[in-house]
Amino acid sequence: MRIAVLSDVHGNLGALEAVLGDVAGQSVDVTVNLGDLLSGGLQPRETGDRLLSLDLPTVRGNHERQVLTIPPEQMGASDRLAYDTITSVHRAWLTSLPLTLEVADGVLAFHGSPTNDLTYLLETVEEDGARPATHREVLDRLGDEADRPLLLCGHTHLQRAMPLPTGATVVNLGSVGWPAYADDQPHPHVMEAGTPHVHRLRRARRGARHAGEQPDVPNDGRSGRGMQPRAGMTIAIEPWFMAGGRDAYQIDDGWTLRSDDGSRGAHFEHTIAITNDQPRVLTKLASCLSG
Repeated sequence: MRIAVLSDVHGNLGALEAVLGDVAGQSVDVTVNLGDLLSGGLQPRETGDRLLSLDLPTVRGNHERQVLTIPPEQMGASDRLAYDTITSVHRAWLTSLPLTLEVADGVLAFHGSPTNDLTYLLETVEEDGARPATHREVLDRLGDEADRPLLLCGHTHLQRAMPLPTGATVVNLGSVGWPAYADDQPHPHVMEAGTPHVHRLRRARRGARHAGEQPDVPNDGRSGRGMQPRAGMTIAIEPWFMAGGRDAYQIDDGWTLRSDDGSRGAHFEHTIAITNDQPRVLTKLASCLSG
């Protein structure tokens, strides 16, 4: 069975349409949605209409619970926009969503963990930030579900897969519509999906982390020799400008990049959707920002 997984759309209709366009060409048997559907500051009502029309197997995320249960005056800005914008039809749909869903035999879908929509399953937050969780931590968070062959989660917006000693594999496909966020619980931290490419990159070790999804888009190359864009792709363009030389390396934590010569750098990002007519810069869509 071929399963397509969506997660953390966060009201980003443009990004959702780009991902759906790609899924349409993948010959999948089922597409499952892992929650955090509408809250995000863009187009919650329109995204809700689109998702309702798709009638996908869907679990609820923490933002669905928050929109339905927290007093409006206590909500964050993205939840409040969703609360003020969506209709009674959307609310009834959100209310009906389960915490977990068995997508196929041996395949369990949920947002955070099988018991808590706020749990970071594959990451652990410490005083100095987030790190990949250990096998023991993940097994403890999964509890009785750790023997499932395939476990699908979202919430942290970071792409990661972890085979477990039980024979299970846990997969987080990242976020469709919200590539980065900051939180202060249990400690201040930032979660952001990027790509480690600069002019030349040396990895510190085999098996180092990589949050991006194929295809990779290097920052330089020869004209006419790269990947051919096609409709349905969504690409993160993430140049790193360095004040000194052009080479960088990855340190032992498998994540942090440093310039070879110690010079300062600045990282920028735009998300580009490739459509049939022209590219769309999803991070600069005025219609979404004004919706």
